[in-house]
Amino acid sequence: MILFVRALFIVIFILAGYLYGLKTAVPFQGAAMGLFLGAIFLGIESRLDKVSFGSVLGGLVGLGIGILAAHLLLFPLTYVIADESRVPAFFILSAVLGYSGLIIGLNRGKNMSIPAIMRLFKGQEPEEDLKILDTSVIIDGRIADVIEIGFVEGMFILPQFILQELQYIADSPDPLRRTKGRRGLDILHRIQKMNNIKVKIVDQDFPKIKEVDAKLIALARLYSAKVVTNDFNLSKVAQVQGVAVLNINELANILKPVVLPGEPLNLYIAKEGKEHNQGVAYLDDGTMVVVENARKLIGKTVDLTVTSVLQTTAGRMIFAKIREDEQS
Repeated sequence: MILFVRALFIVIFILAGYLYGLKTAVPFQGAAMGLFLGAIFLGIESRLDKVSFGSVLGGLVGLGIGILAAHLLLFPLTYVIADESRVPAFFILSAVLGYSGLIIGLNRGKNMSIPAIMRLFKGQEPEEDLKILDTSVIIDGRIADVIEIGFVEGMFILPQFILQELQYIADSPDPLRRTKGRRGLDILHRIQKMNNIKVKIVDQDFPKIKEVDAKLIALARLYSAKVVTNDFNLSKVAQVQGVAVLNINELANILKPVVLPGEPLNLYIAKEGKEHNQGVAYLDDGTMVVVENARKLIGKTVDLTVTSVLQTTAGRMIFAKIREDEQS
C-alpha cells in the first residue's frame, strides 16, 4: 500500500511538471523536473520516518521563528537599503536565520511529545525524569528498595497493560507463577505508598502491537521516558530504538565489591566446576569464583588467591587458585 501511494505521488509530480511544461513549450523538461522534485520529496519523507515527532515539530517551530526574526531584522533596514537590494537581503537573512532555527529546533525538540504539548496547553508544568516499570523488575522487587533509600526519584508511569499482565500472572494455575504475580502486586502497593516518588497509572495502549515489551518501548518513546527493567533482551532492543534504560542487574553488578588479582579469599568450595578438576565457590553477593584444582576440596573452606577477574554482560566472574600453604 505504501509503495502504491509513493508511486502515485511520483506520477502526480510528473503530470504536474508535464502540464506546466506544455505552457512553456517544454513538456518533457517539465516532466523531468517533476520527476526530480518527486524524488526529492520521497527522500525527505524517508528521512522523516527516522526522526521523532518532537524533532519534526521543534524543527518547524524553529524554522518559523527564524523566518519571523528575518522579517523583524529587515524591517528597520528598509530605510537604509536600496529597493533593488531588499529582496536578496531578505533571502539571505531568511536562509541563515531559518536554517539556524531549524537546527536548534531539531536538537531541542527530541524530548517533545504529544502529552507534553497537551500539558503545556493546559497550563501544567512539563514532567521530567519519567520512568516506566517493566513487569520483570516489579516481580524482582529490588527496585522498591532502591527507591526507598532515595537512589531513584521522579515520576513513575504504570501502564494498564502492565497491571493486566501482573493480574494474569497472579491468576495463573501454576503455583510458582501465581506467587510471582502476587509478589509483583505487593511490590507495586509498597511503591505507591512511598513519599519520595509519584506513581501515575495511564490508560495509553497500542492495540496494533501484541507484545508487552514492544508496547513498553512505544510508550517510553511517546512520553520520552526511561524503561526500568532487569530483562537483558528488552534493554538491548530499547537501546537500539533510542530509549534510555535503567537495568537493575547492571546496577547490582557495578555495586559488587571490587576484587583484584592477587587478593586473598577464604571461601567454601560448593560444587564441581565445568572443566576438569575445577571447584566453584561464591562470594557473599553471589559472584561465582572458579577455583583451579579444587575438585577434591568440595565441602571445605579453603584459602584462595585471585588470579584474574572477567567482566561479562551477565556479571563478574572470578578465577582463583589454592594458596601454596593450603596445597602443602
